[in-house]
Amino acid sequence: MHGLYRQKKQLNQYNLRNLKNQKKVYLHFCDLLDFSKTKKILKKIKPKIIFHLASNADVLGSFSKPYEIVSNNINLTLNLLETLRVNNYKGRFIMCSTSEVYGNVKKKHQPINELNKINPINPYAVSKTFQDQLALNYQRVYNLDIIVTRMFTYLNARRKNLFASAFARQIIKIEMKKQKYLYHGNLSSKRTILDIRDAMEAYWLTALKGKKGRVYNISGKKSITVKNFLKTLIKRSKVNIKTKENKNLIRPTDINLQISNSNLFKRETYWKEQYDLNESINYLLEETRKILL
Repeated sequence: MHGLYRQKKQLNQYNLRNLKNQKKVYLHFCDLLDFSKTKKILKKIKPKIIFHLASNADVLGSFSKPYEIVSNNINLTLNLLETLRVNNYKGRFIMCSTSEVYGNVKKKHQPINELNKINPINPYAVSKTFQDQLALNYQRVYNLDIIVTRMFTYLNARRKNLFASAFARQIIKIEMKKQKYLYHGNLSSKRTILDIRDAMEAYWLTALKGKKGRVYNISGKKSITVKNFLKTLIKRSKVNIKTKENKNLIRPTDINLQISNSNLFKRETYWKEQYDLNESINYLLEETRKILL
């Protein structure tokens, strides 16, 4: 397995630190914004499968620094796809998109399937829509083996800007007496939650069993409001947690309801969830403690 990192200091961060000594994991320094280096490294590695997860995924931050986030996400994806075309790539490319591309979908049109209209409502989602559609364009025009996945909300302790991991980190910091209050933004949004372990298995099954040119929604079965999710997390805390709304955490526009239909993906890959919501929340807290303690 090969992975790319863009900054030297990233090797010492928790997300990559535990991979440095893995015998079958190879990390390469490469900025995907540099076309010549991207072309060179992929020619050297010759990967059979590529999972394109590289993006600046700061949804809230995309409102205050849209140029930085949008240009980064668009240009690195264009460079990567052009590299595949120029190198006459024969492997499989998984474009890891997001449910953010659907934006606010009316209740009568939910659960959301792959035929729902794309309607991004924040700059980050616009950049992911570009990635999503550009990948499909390269598949159709150049006959590359490309699949697009649109992942819905999943619990990932290593993504600190997701609402779930942000809550978990604050709870652990309060337990450590490094923080007094847990700060939150909008709590009324309702999302479908998936365990990170199920999400990663889904990506792998996409590579093994997915059909060329397909778009797949990937999501959990359990839907919950952000407010109730936070309450569930707090119940598992070792100390009393006091919360406060922070207006700086509220997005100018937000997705109020997002319930997914991932039947197409399940039918074609035989994927199914292994972990329920309680197991996922416990795992989120366990992993967050490992990061912060």
